[in-house]
Amino acid sequence: MRHAFDLHLHTHYSADACGSPEDMIEAAKQRGLSGIAVTDHNTCDAIAHLISHGLVREDGLPVDGFLVIPGVEVSTADGHLLCLGVTLPNMKGVPALEVAAAVKERGGICIAPHPYDSFRAGIREEILDQLDLAALETFNAAVTLRGFNAKASNYATRRGLAATAASDAHHASAAGICSTTYDLPELSVNAVLKAIPRGGERNENYLSFSEGMKKNFGNWFRVFNPSPRMETQPAPLTWDNENTPSK
Repeated sequence: MRHAFDLHLHTHYSADACGSPEDMIEAAKQRGLSGIAVTDHNTCDAIAHLISHGLVREDGLPVDGFLVIPGVEVSTADGHLLCLGVTLPNMKGVPALEVAAAVKERGGICIAPHPYDSFRAGIREEILDQLDLAALETFNAAVTLRGFNAKASNYATRRGLAATAASDAHHASAAGICSTTYDLPELSVNAVLKAIPRGGERNENYLSFSEGMKKNFGNWFRVFNPSPRMETQPAPLTWDNENTPSK
């Protein structure tokens, strides 16, 4: 069965985003998606929040027909790296190769987002060449210059990597404007992680001017929707060979 996902978006647990986890889920549902990957900057607090509120199952199955994939966008020493299917401690500033190794050890996968966007910490090509990637984000709706997406697509083709399209939404109004669709035997984190390296069908749309302005001035918008403080850090989720989570 075909299922569409936005594999890169942020909740207000990211310092520069404004949408609550619940708002991002609802917006993606309204756009007809089957799920999202929550990839906040250097924190998995949103996943802990969603687990505690019954919106994420620790067995990797959907809640009310909607799947949230645990993830994080790590600000590595070499640029941003999407880590899916895992929760991690704060690994900001750690070399990308070490982060990727930690993700693989936990049973997750890595996608390089906006890799050629030098204004937004894209990982440079000499590091990309060394990374064990499941896919490359070849279409980022919020990319600084559209030519960066074209360069990413060319690199993915040269290397034979699967491609993804994602919104990089920092507000609920942009969640799900891009997606990647996969044929899955079941709706589960396990099935999505296995499908991503095989490639899917991309739905590509750029942010509107107004959405771009909201993203660029995200810190100002946070005055109206600050993130809550987490009392405790979430216990890291790891995955065995069948992608069954454990702590």
